[in-house]
Amino acid sequence: MSCPICKAATKPAFRPFCSRRCSDIDLGKWLSGDYAVPSRDPEDIDAAQEAAEAARAVPPKPH
Repeated sequence: MSCPICKAATKPAFRPFCSRRCSDIDLGKWLSGDYAVPSRDPEDIDAAQEAAEAARAVPPKPH
């Protein structure tokens, strides 16, 4: 099995990755939304739009 990030041979301690570095790169992709699956479900779109509008309506906190 090869590492999904750099294609090197995997190591048991980091499987399915070859190193901590590649594992962290993959985690970063998950956290940044690179692996997100877009939805075409109208309910999801409506809910996301409402949440975005509500977030914009909240006044910023004073420092």
